[in-house]
Amino acid sequence: MKKIQSVAFLLMLLCLHAAAQSAAWQHGPVKPSPDGHQLQHKDGTPFFWLADTGWELFHRLTLEEAAEYFDNRAKLGFNVIQAVALAEFDGLRTPNAYGQTPFAGTDTDQPNEAYWLTVDSMIGMAAARGLYVALLPTWGDKVTPIWGTGPQVFTVGETDRVYRYSRWVARRYGPRSNVLWMLGGDRPAVHQGEREGVKFTTDYRPVWRNMARGIVEGFPQAFITYHTWGGEQSTSQYLHNENWLHMNTMQSGHGGGHDVPVWDWITRDYNLVPAKPVLDAEPNYEDHPVNPWPKWDPANGYFRDYDVRKQCYRSVFAGACGVSYGHHAVWQFWSPKQEVINHADRFWTKAIDRPGARQVGYLRRLIESRPMLQRVPDQALIAAGQGEKGEYVTACRAKDGSYAMIYLPVGKTISVNTKSLKGNTLSVWWYDPRSGKAKKTGLLPKKDIMEFTPPKTGIENDWVLVLDDDAAKFDAPGKEK
Repeated sequence: MKKIQSVAFLLMLLCLHAAAQSAAWQHGPVKPSPDGHQLQHKDGTPFFWLADTGWELFHRLTLEEAAEYFDNRAKLGFNVIQAVALAEFDGLRTPNAYGQTPFAGTDTDQPNEAYWLTVDSMIGMAAARGLYVALLPTWGDKVTPIWGTGPQVFTVGETDRVYRYSRWVARRYGPRSNVLWMLGGDRPAVHQGEREGVKFTTDYRPVWRNMARGIVEGFPQAFITYHTWGGEQSTSQYLHNENWLHMNTMQSGHGGGHDVPVWDWITRDYNLVPAKPVLDAEPNYEDHPVNPWPKWDPANGYFRDYDVRKQCYRSVFAGACGVSYGHHAVWQFWSPKQEVINHADRFWTKAIDRPGARQVGYLRRLIESRPMLQRVPDQALIAAGQGEKGEYVTACRAKDGSYAMIYLPVGKTISVNTKSLKGNTLSVWWYDPRSGKAKKTGLLPKKDIMEFTPPKTGIENDWVLVLDDDAAKFDAPGKEK
């Protein structure tokens, strides 16, 4: 009987895999734009990265649960899911929802086909819903044993092992139209620390370089980025000049309290040469305790949707090519079947409908409602009222001056320098990031300095001021297509 059930299970997975392969991906692979700052498809169609951190997807969900999750994320406007093949929480030895582990024991040269068929099917299910998967071949604790259960199976002393594994994974998933690649897994490429009063540096780049080499040899068209750890760190610090790295990332995260200056970090990387796209791959998770790592004491409150909006909008308006949202219960897929991690306050099935998840979709719609590849950051637009920390205002505009967008984390009066905008008449809109609705307040003759006050003022009344050259005749900001 067990053999019959096993055969039926494998046939079901193969059928799901075959069905998903029919999904049409008409614009070609994702790659950096010609100016190096944005993302686009091969045919030139713009691509705004809006990811969800579904780290434990392959490790903890059934196919039915994955379908529910993908349906929700596609409906809310996400287009990328960040997920890990060799998961964080003892992903080599603790089996997935079907009792499968990735390998025979921890031998990465002996893959367990049943486990990988489940991964196949989930990636195919994502494709059928128009979702990319930013696939992490492994979580970082399998490389860099700073913390976590590991085990460390990929080492600097034996880089052929990680090369063989990554080439195998790339040959399996590279041809999938919806797979992007993300190395790292919450670990630095170079670890600098102190042990018993002695400072040390450990360089793990040989491992990651060989992982990238295996991916590129397995699938030469691969788009590759890297997920580093939190704090004022970025992939640009040690990896910017690696030929295989197509996009820099950082993690403004949850350990620095409110209003971590991610806009400054984005600006720093945006201005590097050669230019590469940059994004915050892990801002503060919605419903995560507000505390420095590793305490995570909920007595100090939780990050809510307002905190999420502030960080996401300000990173994008500072020049990021997109952003990754996260929810504290969703990344771990907390359910009655699992032990809670770091004080999550609701199960993932309820958390997928939290307001922040819906509102980051409005951010994507807003950016896509204007020529995306024209967008550049420009803080010189703000003549007065920029503020700092929780009130820090960020701005971007079109290179040709046809539009500008200014995000106000607190509703207040600001003055705008419009000299970089074209046209004699400006269409003025206030876009509500809570509802995704825009209100046109009129047409104004353009003056060099203009003053604007949003419909409501004060904390938690955040707004986007959109100024268009009236001659461009753009639709309402964020209009759903």
